[in-house]
Amino acid sequence: MTVLEKIHKKLDGLYPEMVETRRYLHMHPELSFKEVETARYIADFYKNLGIRPREHVGGNGVVARVKGAKPGKTIALRADFDALPIQEENDVPYQSQVPGVMHACGHDGHTATLLMLAKAIHELKDELEGEYVFIHQHAEEYAPGGAKAMIEDGCLEGVDAIFGTHLWATVPVGHIQYRRGPFMAAADRFEVTIQGHGGHGAQPHLSKDAVVVGAQLVTNLQQVISRRINPIRSAVLTVGSFSSGDAFNIIADTAKITGTVRTFDEDVRDRVEKEIERIIQGTCLAADCTYDYHYFRGYPPVVNHEAETAFLADCAKEIEGVTNVEEVDPSMIGEDFAYYYSM
Repeated sequence: MTVLEKIHKKLDGLYPEMVETRRYLHMHPELSFKEVETARYIADFYKNLGIRPREHVGGNGVVARVKGAKPGKTIALRADFDALPIQEENDVPYQSQVPGVMHACGHDGHTATLLMLAKAIHELKDELEGEYVFIHQHAEEYAPGGAKAMIEDGCLEGVDAIFGTHLWATVPVGHIQYRRGPFMAAADRFEVTIQGHGGHGAQPHLSKDAVVVGAQLVTNLQQVISRRINPIRSAVLTVGSFSSGDAFNIIADTAKITGTVRTFDEDVRDRVEKEIERIIQGTCLAADCTYDYHYFRGYPPVVNHEAETAFLADCAKEIEGVTNVEEVDPSMIGEDFAYYYSM
């Protein structure tokens, strides 16, 4: 039996514990930057194995290392463990016990999987080469995220390569998807406040209607992607909120618009940021209004390395129970795993 087959066999035996661990974490979710108890649970798991983890890495992060008996490369594996501000409505025995907080993005599964893999590798370390670094990252869901802080605190010290996976509810069991090159987009956001002049609804000629200007701006912003960006180079601009006024017969003096921008390369990212302001400026100038514009850069794009991704895909094909390994289209969803490429 090969070492890989032994790891698979260990993991098969650990499956009930993995399910139990995942369900415990699902019942006790914590929001980004507040994952104190989850971090303690993870650290205690390693301590019970006889492994001394680093705690409070970059905040609430936990890092554990297992060294094989033979020389080799140092490989890092990462799982995030924060939850989302969502009220769970699933009627299951392991339903979230925290009102308004839920593991709705699979981070409970990521954590349980990595813990069981760490346990299997620890038990087989005398037969393994190199060193394995298990990175349990806090605060993936909200920028600035936890990855950057953990890197700055040394979680990648001595690491030759890092791998991560993401559970996806729409992917059938037994299927593994991957992509070489750009896979997940840079995730930015913007805020615009339009300042007009309020007035009575019966006297519009005496006001500068922020609602009308805001409505025009939402429409005009559609030109950024459709007319300013090369269609071969993907980008998304979505207006997510528009708020203004609170009375039916009063012309509002301000309007606030927020949205998100998703891109795969820095040139397009820079262009979109500038084009948004150019259109805001022109729209407000035409209506004799002023504005306040802020653009917040979030996570950079996830750009997978060719060789490591191909290696991962080849390994996936050897896993018992995997029926399909396919390269898929990029996604406009953001992920702070992108920061680990800075290593």
